[in-house]
Amino acid sequence: MTDVDTRRFLAGESAALVRALPSSLVDLLVDALEHAAVADSAVVRARIINDFSNPHYRSLVFTFLDQWRARAPDVSAEAVALSLMAAEQCEKAHQGGQSIELVWTGPDVGQIPLRRTEQAILQVIECASRRLTIVSYAVYNIPHIREALVRAAQKGVVINVVLETPDKLETENAYCTLKALGPAVASRCSVYLWPLDKRSRDGSGKAGLLHVKCAVSDANRLPLTSANLTEYAFTVNMELGLLVTGGELPGKVENHFARLIQNGILAKL
Repeated sequence: MTDVDTRRFLAGESAALVRALPSSLVDLLVDALEHAAVADSAVVRARIINDFSNPHYRSLVFTFLDQWRARAPDVSAEAVALSLMAAEQCEKAHQGGQSIELVWTGPDVGQIPLRRTEQAILQVIECASRRLTIVSYAVYNIPHIREALVRAAQKGVVINVVLETPDKLETENAYCTLKALGPAVASRCSVYLWPLDKRSRDGSGKAGLLHVKCAVSDANRLPLTSANLTEYAFTVNMELGLLVTGGELPGKVENHFARLIQNGILAKL
């Protein structure tokens, strides 16, 4: 392999990895590479085992490191880090344009263009090609969302679902929430809860709630809404939200939840 071929190979592999990872994990990998003294992936692999909790992301990085060692062993860790940083900046520039739409459930008075809540969430799920995070307080009777999640998982999308439970002290209620998602979804996703011992409390000792309702796909699409994942929220309630496409906000939300998982604030069920 010539020097030009090696550079092209690293550039292509770096771009593919950056598109597949949350930017917070790219930053962790870059930091590990910058602290590696030689073009040897062993030190970097040790850091990845320690810092990457998601097995899918860890596997992607290990494959990247193996390809580097096998096909470009003379390229320094510092050069690989620079390649990743350049690819990350290009990806951010590519996603830089931002659009915002109103998302609504309720009476339509025909004054402004509105996206239906379920339609917006379905679009985000169906457009996902690599990563999808969904967060909701309540889940009930959502067959279209459930089917879309299964299709996304079958395409190879890595899906994280973050849920609240009606009574956080009763573990079986977590499984009732999973029943609403359905076994086909639960078996294909990583499901996370906010443990009671990780929550802030008021003066009387009452714990906070996981009241977020959002989804984010590929650090590029983000619906923020008052609507839970329920039939009523999609049909008869009055619910309002925004669908953000492009720009920095979707990636920031994705990275925030990735950090909550990495730091153990959200625990895998």
